[in-house]
Amino acid sequence: MEAENRNSTTDILIVGFSDLPRLQAPLFSMFLLLYLLILSGNFLIVATVLGTSQLHTPMYFFVTMLSLIDITYTTVVLSPMLAHFFLKDVHVSLTKCLIQMHLFVAMAAAEVVLLTVMAYDRYVAICNPLHYHAIMNLAVCIQLALGSWVGGLMVALPITIAVSGFSYCGFHTINHFFCDVTAMMKITCTSTHMIEIFIYAIGASLTLASFILISISYVNIISSIVKIKAKGGSWKAFSTSASHLTVVVVYYASICATYVRPKSAMGDSKISSLTYIIISPLCNPIIYSLKNTDFKKALMKKNNKSWSIRMNNSEQLLSTKPTRCLPLPDQ
Repeated sequence: MEAENRNSTTDILIVGFSDLPRLQAPLFSMFLLLYLLILSGNFLIVATVLGTSQLHTPMYFFVTMLSLIDITYTTVVLSPMLAHFFLKDVHVSLTKCLIQMHLFVAMAAAEVVLLTVMAYDRYVAICNPLHYHAIMNLAVCIQLALGSWVGGLMVALPITIAVSGFSYCGFHTINHFFCDVTAMMKITCTSTHMIEIFIYAIGASLTLASFILISISYVNIISSIVKIKAKGGSWKAFSTSASHLTVVVVYYASICATYVRPKSAMGDSKISSLTYIIISPLCNPIIYSLKNTDFKKALMKKNNKSWSIRMNNSEQLLSTKPTRCLPLPDQ
């Protein structure tokens, strides 16, 4: 009961970048620009896919889900961080901190699951093309997408329960810009050794399982592509998976840069966390728009259509005869 009372009244100070007072304005401008680029790029993906019937396929359905996940977890972290630049002391309750941590972990786990699902989609499309639409029908796609979101929430749940069970004595300071799991474990009064093993076991198991399944999918994909003897067929088949493979490489590289580090290097966690939170959501729209021919065609077609509408409206306005003014009567 005493621990619960202390937890309920715990205030947490988030340092953020307040230790760099001279850089507050440049940092705010930079993070705001990056956040707007992430939002605009991912919303562009969603709007283009929804507004183009040619892109109503399982692959682009999952691309849309990926953009929504990126929008969600960057908003969970970056929008409060931007607000913190205007506050001298950022005090948050333990409950708010746990909610932010839970949503961030859930969306990160959901992205891992979704990237695995997308690898399976590419495997079916290339290795079993005749049955692709029968296997990856709308109901299956919706179930897999929901499974990614629900799976992320379920992975985050035991982590949140474990962290909320810590004893937080009095006032604490987090030398971070959001309530990360590792930052929360540094401000507890009790030993976290067993909980750390438990949390890292969950994260490592999910990441390793995803990596193995994605690797198996691409081994089969490459094996099938090699067997394609039609001229140009192998490149066309591989190009459909190039965007996803690039996204996977960027995502796992950012994870390794953030969490796969010796404990002595944990002091620069703010910089490494920015790599994970910003780089992947910022790169995903660029990768899909630059490397995917179908998406580029749809985007160009949409832009040409809107440009044609504007031109037609302008021509109509120019061709309209001006109304003749009646002469004023003599005074």
